[in-house]
Amino acid sequence: MNVKLTVSIVALAAVLAGPAVAQDKKQLAFVVNAASDFWKLAEAGVNKAQSELPNYELQFRYPAQGTAALQNALMDDLVAAGTDAIMISSADPKNSIDAFNRIAAQVPLFTTDSDAPASNRIAYLGSSNTLAGVQAGEIAVKALPNGAKCMGFVGFLGADNAIERIAGFRQAVEGKGIELVDVRGDDVDFARARSNVDDVLAANPDINCMVGFYSYNPPKIYEALQAAGKLGQVTVIGFDEDPITLGAVREGSFAGTVVQDPYQWGYQGMHLLAKYLEGDKSGVPADGLIIVPTKVIDKANVDAFEAELKERIGG
Repeated sequence: MNVKLTVSIVALAAVLAGPAVAQDKKQLAFVVNAASDFWKLAEAGVNKAQSELPNYELQFRYPAQGTAALQNALMDDLVAAGTDAIMISSADPKNSIDAFNRIAAQVPLFTTDSDAPASNRIAYLGSSNTLAGVQAGEIAVKALPNGAKCMGFVGFLGADNAIERIAGFRQAVEGKGIELVDVRGDDVDFARARSNVDDVLAANPDINCMVGFYSYNPPKIYEALQAAGKLGQVTVIGFDEDPITLGAVREGSFAGTVVQDPYQWGYQGMHLLAKYLEGDKSGVPADGLIIVPTKVIDKANVDAFEAELKERIGG
């Protein structure tokens, strides 16, 4: 055979094989419940996993808005595009069962952050939100030995992570003279999250404790208290590691915050999905719950914790 012809055939074969090789990579997707800086750490964890999973293509996806309908439509799109496994933080688990089961019938489906235990998801990887709520309550008990009236603020009132955190908080403060009077939801509308706090400050002067149950709630509490000249007059307990929250803990404006480990959700989650697709199901426990511990951050450990965050997220 002519040498030039041989080279051309080889080159053509390589070109034709290129897309096929790319398509051979299995697709894994991590779907969050809403656009929030909280998810940057999870994305960093997914990126780290990508560097260790060269035979997979990992995606980190935000819905256009934080609604169950748009989340579920996004999952449908992912499956139609050939995604092989999905991990999702459900915005509304109770009203997404049918949608989750439809997806789970097509690809392996896992949950994180907010579980959907009534669905056919394979497993949940994330925090024990009840225990995290208990830790938040313990911060309140330590900071408020004489009791208090607290108001809570959260994104999705119906989400399991919210329900469990609130229940855990109430469990920890029971009999301690601390009352969680009510919890205001905002559906991850940041303007509404701020106005909820402003409204409480205006209408409920007896409230001397506030709890922000979602990552962006404590910063909105901080903004409202600062504007009202009441920083330090209202005891605040936070969730998660927003920079404003950590700064408030450092300066003593907040009593403390309970932090999760979304980096590990992304990192461990993608490895879990890859192993599952390869037939290794040893990472899925019998109860379907893979718990990543939460911890309390206060003035004593906030600097060390923030240094760790910066290292993980690349500064």
